[in-house]
Amino acid sequence: MSITPTLKTRSIRAKMALVPALTLGLLGGAAAVATPAQANDNHRSGCTVDPLAPTDLRGNRVDFKIKVDCYGERTVQIRQLRYEDERGPRHSDDFLGGSYFYEHFNRHDGARTLHSVDRVPNLDRRGGEEVYHIVSFRVRDDRGHWSDWTRWEKSPVADVHR
Repeated sequence: MSITPTLKTRSIRAKMALVPALTLGLLGGAAAVATPAQANDNHRSGCTVDPLAPTDLRGNRVDFKIKVDCYGERTVQIRQLRYEDERGPRHSDDFLGGSYFYEHFNRHDGARTLHSVDRVPNLDRRGGEEVYHIVSFRVRDDRGHWSDWTRWEKSPVADVHR
């Protein structure tokens, strides 16, 4: 007569094998809960890219600056979208424009600030605009391999006066 294993007759070794798996599962769940919902994704593959607060250049021009820093031989591709922030019940931001940047760094380069100047029309009757931009980037290493695109990161909103 053969005995089929059941939960009651499972060996001690089988029960002990479950302990590490359960422990890792619990620790992984705790780590997932501990991470912030809006994780900062501005550092990838040796490069850091930060959208800075837009600067009013007078008239109808605004500088949507981006700070970029990479170490070693890297090329970073940045995509940028610029918006006028709309507040109120029908929140629909006005798209101002978009740009792509390619920046190459070698081991002697330091951080640099990219200047992305755009025209901001006076869309509000009150005379001022609130503007921001979002950036995402990817990095090519010295072997020619591209990383995945990062999530979009938003700059602070800045008031510009017309």
